[in-house]
Order: sequence, then structure tokens, then C-alpha cells
Amino acid sequence: MNNGLILSHKKFFRKIMLKDFLQFEKALEKRKQNGILRTLHVRRDGLDFYSNDYLGFARNNDFQGLLLKTVQENPELIMGSTGSRLISGNSIIVTETEDFIAKEHQYESALLFPSGYSANLALLSALPGRHDTIIIDEKIHRSVHDACRMSNCKKLKFKHNDCDHLEDILKRQEGQVYIVVESLYSMDGDIAPLPEIAKLAEKYNAELIVDEAHSFGVFGYGLIDQFQLQKTVLATVITYGKAFGTGGAVILTNSLIKSYLINFASPFIYTTSSHDFLWMSIFKGYYFFNENRKLSIQLFENIKIFHNQNIKTPSNEKSPIQAIIIPDNEQLSTLKNTLSENGFLAYTIFSPTVKEGTERLRICLHSFNKKEEIIGLTRIIKDFT
Repeated sequence: MNNGLILSHKKFFRKIMLKDFLQFEKALEKRKQNGILRTLHVRRDGLDFYSNDYLGFARNNDFQGLLLKTVQENPELIMGSTGSRLISGNSIIVTETEDFIAKEHQYESALLFPSGYSANLALLSALPGRHDTIIIDEKIHRSVHDACRMSNCKKLKFKHNDCDHLEDILKRQEGQVYIVVESLYSMDGDIAPLPEIAKLAEKYNAELIVDEAHSFGVFGYGLIDQFQLQKTVLATVITYGKAFGTGGAVILTNSLIKSYLINFASPFIYTTSSHDFLWMSIFKGYYFFNENRKLSIQLFENIKIFHNQNIKTPSNEKSPIQAIIIPDNEQLSTLKNTLSENGFLAYTIFSPTVKEGTERLRICLHSFNKKEEIIGLTRIIKDFT
């Protein structure tokens, strides 16, 4: 190939790349104009009404002291795992932690992951085949949508928490069907009718998978445990970056599914395992949680205080997540700024994260929030609703 032809090719590809970059710029500019451009901010001081640290574990001095003592006695915990679980990253600590978690939750097996997102990707990209069907709640977490793409299965949605609509869809399906729901939804703060959904799954021979990311720790070991649905739920996903204030996630299931995931779930096979400190912090988290159930009691007291202020919300009265719908981007932005100026840290959610017209202020309540803080927060909100 002569130099002139090489130069011509370079110019051609440069034009294509420039065109792509211009599309990126236009997309970002559009978001900026609409006031929904996402940017990263360093976590700042203020009254926390936006984090998922429901029980305050991440800021708890006693829990920090427990973990620090563990590291001082076992400094090797903070070193990297050196490989995937299938090569050099499968330590005694991670396997013993999995055995412990499975026993605690009354499941046959448990499989740990670095995050809830990767756990959902692994589970739902590996199990359903090309000819299978996944029926999901329309408000399910984004990780489930991404996993469905990876599995090439048929994906159907049912109306949020609507068992009649779910049954109507189930009646028309053939072959293997998976139903996927959350127990506590992170955008609306409402709770799935799990016993009813479990009955439908049994009736139509479907497999039920439940994401308990936001209910674990808040409702003890989660709502699957409270309703004793372990034998009717194929797999439960629990995350530890919320109520436990640490990180990682686990899939609770039977030994057959665990073995299948180890063999066929790409997000598990091709990921370097987390260091042992993460697994140990989860193990210690269970001990600390069971010794400090008073934190859950205080959380529910704070949720009750919030509801006593008569703020209109679609969220469940026992949920630590309280959504205030404000379908006006400008008004919502003004409210966020006003709260920030008064030292309150809350999170605003614009479309397309939620449907247009359902933009909202998302309040997260915690065991450590004080009564006067909650009342001060709601006073400002009332001026905008």
C-alpha cells in the first residue's frame, strides 16, 4: 500500500471518529440544557438523607474498631486476591464466609460477588437461554435489564407490583420462565407482594428470582427470610454496600445453580476476586448486626417520625426510602439547592432514570438521623409540594 493510500485511509477514519465524537458532545450538551447532566462530586459534609447507609454501619465507630482489630491481627487480609476465584483468588475465608451466609439465610449454597450489579449480571446472563423468557417488574433495577441483553432471552415486563397483569402474561408463556422482582424498590420505596408472586410462580411452574439489595438489614435478613420463601425462590441476591456499610453481594441458591454459575457465568469466571478484607467485613457485619438490632428499631422510629409530618409519598410507610414526586425539573432543582444551602444532603432523580413526569426527590432515612433533622427537612419540602 503506497503512502498516498495510507494517508487517505487515515483521513477517512479520522472523519468517522470526529463524527462519533460530535454525537457524544451533542448528547452531553442536550443533557446539560435539560438540567440532567450527571457529574461526579466528592462526598461532602452535611445531614445525610441520600446514602444507602440505613443502619449507619459505615460511620459506626464500634464496627470500624471491630474491622480494624481484625486487620491488625490478620494484615494479609488487605492484600489483593491475585486472581479469579477459579485460579488463585479462592481463599479459605471466602469459602467459609459463603458457607456461613448460606446457613444463616437457610439456603443450600451461597456465591459471593464484588457488587450487586455483577451478581445480577452473572445470574441473569447465565441461567436463561435463548428460548427462555424473563418476566420482570417494570421498575426493576437497571442491572437486570443489562443482564437480559447478555442472555439473549425474551424479556417481558409486567406493571409494577401488579399480580393480575403478571398472571395474564404467565398464562400465555411456553417453555422455561423466570420472574424477577425486587423486594423493596429503590426508586419508589414500595414493597413487592412477594407471597402472591411466589404462589403465581408455583402455579405456572416459573422460577422466581428476588433482589433484596434494599430490604436486607432493614427487614432483618430480608423479606424472603421474613416470609420464609427460601424453598420457593430459586435465587435471592443480597448486597452488603447498603445496610452493612461495606461492599460486595451474594447469590443465595441451591448447589446445582451455584455450580452452574461457577461454570457458565462470565462476570464470575473472568473477574479477579476481591481481597479477603471484603469477605471478612461481610462476615463480621453479620456478627455486628445481630449484636445491634437496636439500630433497626431506631431506623423504624425515624421512618415513623417522617411519616408523621404528612409528606405526600407513594412509598411504603415502613420503607427507609421515601420518594417525593415533583414532575417539574426546575422546581426539583430549586428544591435540591435549597436543601443543600440548609445543610441537607438529598438526591434528586430526573428522567430518563425515571419516567418523564415522575421526577422525584429521593429521601433515605437512617438510624442515625435525629428527630429535629427530619422535621427540619420536611419543613423545607412542604414549601415545594
